[in-house]
Amino acid sequence: MSGESGKKTYEGRSIAVTFEAELCRHAAECVRGLPEVFAIERRPWIQPDNASADRTAEVVRRCPSGALAYRHVG
Repeated sequence: MSGESGKKTYEGRSIAVTFEAELCRHAAECVRGLPEVFAIERRPWIQPDNASADRTAEVVRRCPSGALAYRHVG
């Protein structure tokens, strides 16, 4: 995980997910869509390796606020 100016990146083997807290509107699309990756009661709360990169990217694209972003690794 790395962070800069409110952004945190959670790096997995094949996908990295970036979260920008200031943009989050708590719609919970991520938590409902893929709880094995996004779980607010766990630390770190984003664990990209808990699902396929394609499925994780699909759920990240549903984020209505743009607080989540991704990039493929490797």
